[in-house]
Amino acid sequence: MSALYIGVMSGTSLDGVDAVLADFSNTGLSTLGHCSVAFTNSLRHTLLELNRSGADELHVSALAANQLALLYAQAVMDLLHHTGYEPADISAIGAHGQTIRHQPGLHDGIGYTIQINNPSLLAEKTGIRVVADFRSRDIVAGGQGAPLVPAFHQQVFGVVGQTVAVLNIGGMSNLSILNNAQATGFDCGPGNVLLDHWCQLHTGQAFDKNGALAACGQLIPDLLSLLMSDPFFRKAPPKSTGRDLFHAAWLDSHLNKFTHASVADVQATLTAFTARSCANDVLQYAPDAIRLLVCGGGAYNQYLMQMLQQFLPGIPVHSTEQHGLPPLQVEAAAFAWLARQTCLNLPGNLPAVTGASGPRVLGAIYPA
Repeated sequence: MSALYIGVMSGTSLDGVDAVLADFSNTGLSTLGHCSVAFTNSLRHTLLELNRSGADELHVSALAANQLALLYAQAVMDLLHHTGYEPADISAIGAHGQTIRHQPGLHDGIGYTIQINNPSLLAEKTGIRVVADFRSRDIVAGGQGAPLVPAFHQQVFGVVGQTVAVLNIGGMSNLSILNNAQATGFDCGPGNVLLDHWCQLHTGQAFDKNGALAACGQLIPDLLSLLMSDPFFRKAPPKSTGRDLFHAAWLDSHLNKFTHASVADVQATLTAFTARSCANDVLQYAPDAIRLLVCGGGAYNQYLMQMLQQFLPGIPVHSTEQHGLPPLQVEAAAFAWLARQTCLNLPGNLPAVTGASGPRVLGAIYPA
């Protein structure tokens, strides 16, 4: 079996698809290439709408899954073209899919998670075996189905005998704590999802580049306290979250008493909210961390990175790029690793992270 795997990831930020070609030769990891494909505005709008109930949503989600799989296939074929490899050289594609609902343990004691995708179409278009639906098996084993990346983070960023924290800031934020060859982790709360929403609503820009808008504003302490009062932040791990909780209507309900606040002041406070919620978890669960490594789109928000360092004065805050893996490649590389685990019939979850009753081989395999 080839040591080459492709990971394909599209996250809750709804900005597009990242694909990474990963080489796991000699038990290590090297990334041989990275390719991104942006979502169209119409697909982004459809995926956002599918986070809540709507008209004919089964039909809409099925067609959106086809569009998404075609974008995945485009990203994979572009990646192969740029790196000079052929489909036959690749063992498998790990395709996360697009999360539109995440309800672990709810309603009937089992709950569910939905990542729309069409892995059959992806396998058909690329000629490569596809591994998909990674989260469901963990959920039926009593887990949260998330986060799944801490085991991968341990492989790449762990330091024997020391504690390292890895923070992924995508649409949501999740923290991995790597300690003495062990890994734990959980979701911290919203990452970029509210920042992007507010920026796009008031400026027309998809995101606050470098945190420039936030840097023009002033923190609103009472609003920050109100945002931090959500019961989610008092839950003990294992825990996970998504747009099911942190969405535009949730934000609007908290802004009712702050109607005269400026756009920049709200953006500054939302940035502090993301930084504060993440920093609180680092201080509580990894106070001895020798560093905090940040990946995901949030690593490129200079103002957010500065706030993280402000809230963590004794812990150096670095981008993962300073430690060998660019921020936008980390999650896609993780799903390449998870696909490899599945193909080798090895567990992909960590029960201490997700709360599952035991290790499980994750995902379903769609042959080439």
